[in-house]
Amino acid sequence: MLAADSYYSQRQFLDALGSKPNAIIVTRARSNRVFYRQPEAVEAVQRGHRRWYGERFDLKDEATWHDADEIVETSLTTRRGRNLDLTITCWHQMLMRGTKEYPMHQHPFTLLRVQITEPTTGKLLWRPMWLIVMGQRRHELTLMDLTNAYRQRFDLEHMLRFGKQRLLMGSFQTPDVEHEENWVQLTKLAYVQLWAARELVDNLPRPWEKYYHKKYHHSITPSLVQRDFYRIIRQIGTPAKTPKPRGFSAGRMPGNLREKRKRHPVIKKGKKIKSSSRWTA
Repeated sequence: MLAADSYYSQRQFLDALGSKPNAIIVTRARSNRVFYRQPEAVEAVQRGHRRWYGERFDLKDEATWHDADEIVETSLTTRRGRNLDLTITCWHQMLMRGTKEYPMHQHPFTLLRVQITEPTTGKLLWRPMWLIVMGQRRHELTLMDLTNAYRQRFDLEHMLRFGKQRLLMGSFQTPDVEHEENWVQLTKLAYVQLWAARELVDNLPRPWEKYYHKKYHHSITPSLVQRDFYRIIRQIGTPAKTPKPRGFSAGRMPGNLREKRKRHPVIKKGKKIKSSSRWTA
């Protein structure tokens, strides 16, 4: 399963992964998108090819919506103990407008509308969230499973930001893809060690972090674990011996030539020329 934001809800990305037999893609859609229903079956033979798209389904115009195929209503509790109502509305077999290069009529998807309301007043707290679920095996998961899968994307984004800022995930520069993948795996292992040591660390807030000065904080972030991780790893010790100076290295053998790095053309992004200015020139 792959969860992504609205940037990946484009036809170029979905068409490439929509035909994968075991892939399930959950992406967010902008609230101004326009989708289409399945076309009605026509028994009589007509000239030309059959219709690929049915009636419009405008996300910002409720008059174009047809009856939902499935509705799930449940309650959820936030980390701070706040009770909220969750409503998931589902439409199956929806279509996205495609092109000759990207025939999106061959990739039907499930459209979800997720909204959170206040239990007492019924007031909508945030704007509804629209999700696109594409994949041949998407019907094997429930609506709650698909919604929770997209909610986990926020944890993934925070992990990537912390890895780049504090674990040097994007600082290893190498032209070898295999070396880069190995380095990313090492940073993930370091993140797992911080997670495993979350219950062993002491809270060491900075003097200006007054919200962390409580003796028992409600949650320990990876940054707080990293501050005290040096003390924990010193207690574990290491099987490696202390390094000793061995003099100067002999260097490469005579006649040993390294392969030069492959040169790639520089991609430059230029400004798009407007059609009006092109014809007036």
